[in-house]
Amino acid sequence: MIDANHIKKGMALKLENDICLVTALHHHKPGKGAAVVRIKLKSFTKGTTVDRTYRSNETVEDIELDKRPASYSYDDGESIVFMDTQTYDEIRVEKSDIEEYIPYLKEGMELNILLFEERPVSVIPPTFVELIVSYAEDAVKGDTANNPTKEVKLESGAAIQVPLFVKQGDKLKIDLRDFSYVERVK
Repeated sequence: MIDANHIKKGMALKLENDICLVTALHHHKPGKGAAVVRIKLKSFTKGTTVDRTYRSNETVEDIELDKRPASYSYDDGESIVFMDTQTYDEIRVEKSDIEEYIPYLKEGMELNILLFEERPVSVIPPTFVELIVSYAEDAVKGDTANNPTKEVKLESGAAIQVPLFVKQGDKLKIDLRDFSYVERVK
């Protein structure tokens, strides 16, 4: 059992006789009253998602998931294939389980796969990834009011908002916790 304040993205929780994965969370401290934690959970058995809100002093039952180091190999159309870096076995993860990370994966990327009863259920990607800008429009000269941004396409196919000075061919550091631009890499 853990306090709701200690819930993290990627944890597994037991909820009403079902095992769920925390896919998103937000700590909220209203001006009046106790802090709350809003979480989005995905059921391992049903595949459905639910939203829950817990007061910070409530406890929930957490489940230990196995972690296995792996590297991204390829997309086979129906699932994403990873290679277990210890046994060199292929591990297939359903696209729906990791859809938010797919646009940021690149060949050979090291990450951890989460397994529940030997079944892959999600991945823990690295905190940061470096990707090259494959398409960026030129900035409009003089358009600098209110910290403007523009959308660029990355080599992996993802599109993100970046500052106006980013050009095609630049290597960017992307934060995979919130899929945001961090900095240009030399």
